Amino acid sequence: MADMGCRHKIYLSGPLFSAGEIAWGRELSSFLRERLANAGVQVIWPYELSINQLEPEEIFGENLRALDRCDLMVAILDGPSVDDGTAWEIGRFFLQGKKVLGIRTDIRKAGESERSRVNLMIEFSCLSISSNIDELYSELERQLD
Repeated sequence: MADMGCRHKIYLSGPLFSAGEIAWGRELSSFLRERLANAGVQVIWPYELSINQLEPEEIFGENLRALDRCDLMVAILDGPSVDDGTAWEIGRFFLQGKKVLGIRTDIRKAGESERSRVNLMIEFSCLSISSNIDELYSELERQLD
């Protein structure tokens, strides 16, 4: 989707180091693009920014520029702990006063207490943490209105 007429830009953050992680990111980015196509929303997924096999410094720069262009983040929080890069991006976004919505489909607990789903610094940086794609979409609708 082009920038013109774009009301919101969503940065899709998450790990990209295995076939499963890439497949889940692709599924989620496609879902968001299809469901939000008529709402003037652009989804930026870092995997697509680095598809040309950029050098690490170039990937870092591309991701920083993308983060700065976006006003909302969807962060994939699956795994035994949140991916390091994802955690860094969440912190940067939070410090900029931008909205972060998490999605954690992983049933394992990864926080400090029995009721924590993820590390408390991540948990409290997110406006919400959804358990599935439909919950996430409902939360996105609320935040985009």
